[in-house]
Amino acid sequence: MDIIRTAIGLMSGTSMDGIDVALIRTDGRGFIERGPFMGVPYEADFRGRLKRALELARPLTDRNGRPVELRDIERELTRRHAIAVTAFLERFGLAANAVDVLGFHGQTVLHRPDEGLTIQIGDGQELARQTGISVVYDMRANDMVHGGQGAPLVPAYHAALAGKLQQAGQAVCFVNIGGISNLTFIGTDGRISAFDSGPGNTLIDQWVEMQTGRTYDPGGEIAGRGKVVAALAQRYLESPFFRGNVRRSLDRGDFAPLHQGEASLEDGARTLAHVAAASIVKSAGFLPETPSTYIVCGGGRLNATLMAEFSAMAEALGSKVLTAEQAGFDGDAMEAEAWAYLAVRSLDGLPLTFPGTTGVSSPVSGGMFARP
Repeated sequence: MDIIRTAIGLMSGTSMDGIDVALIRTDGRGFIERGPFMGVPYEADFRGRLKRALELARPLTDRNGRPVELRDIERELTRRHAIAVTAFLERFGLAANAVDVLGFHGQTVLHRPDEGLTIQIGDGQELARQTGISVVYDMRANDMVHGGQGAPLVPAYHAALAGKLQQAGQAVCFVNIGGISNLTFIGTDGRISAFDSGPGNTLIDQWVEMQTGRTYDPGGEIAGRGKVVAALAQRYLESPFFRGNVRRSLDRGDFAPLHQGEASLEDGARTLAHVAAASIVKSAGFLPETPSTYIVCGGGRLNATLMAEFSAMAEALGSKVLTAEQAGFDGDAMEAEAWAYLAVRSLDGLPLTFPGTTGVSSPVSGGMFARP
């Protein structure tokens, strides 16, 4: 009989806006019982330190290398995750000993799949010590050892969630619009394909912050007042990333931000929302079949301008677009839930990645385990 475990997932994504904390009960297979979710935002000073971490990591060639300043940031990141776990347990009346495992993503500071190099800061052993809960962490590395891109890892969870829709004969595609967007496709035959699809919120966030000091475009309101600058959109959409049959995972820095003066605030935001939407559709052209339904999760689903662009493009190709909530899920919690699910799979030695998701040579498990 498969063991059902209680797991908490912790996600700090490429948008670097905070920690997502979510609890599920699962056997790491088909049984999933979703629990509470909580978001813990970072304040501006710490977001600035995480941006500094990206600079510090850029010259590294050893994934275990930590210059002194980067080690300090890692220590602070770990401490904040421990505080987030404690606050989550208190808010929802849970005891630490009622949780079997934490799935700890950490913060990606460098991702160079073509070099077999990925670095996530965050000390799993120290997190276990501070919380008193076992931790599974560093879940990308083993995939890369076996020839994979190290991303995306969420598809195993998407495939489990898609069960009922797939049984109804639909080809389903989950779209996660985070800092980078990624797709998970579950075909009518159950086959899984997954890959990063292009820039998501990162370019929009960078542009809005450069122009206004605000960290994002709430609801896509700024973009909604602008128009698409075709030449700028074309510059992004003609990237070599969208050509060729080999899909690859992206680093936050793979698409350069707009420069000051290239567009007005509104036109820049609208152009980048258009690019985020068109990137999904262009990349979906590499899928085995056109999805019947797209299910959109991640922060980008809250950008009404981006979603209107994407919906119009997808519907023109005969696909329906739903938000995660319209499909019965929680679009804010999904990535953190996925990390909890992957932690349980790791404990049981089950595959986290597959040839169709990361390009790994065969299905492999992964993750490091730390006891309190």
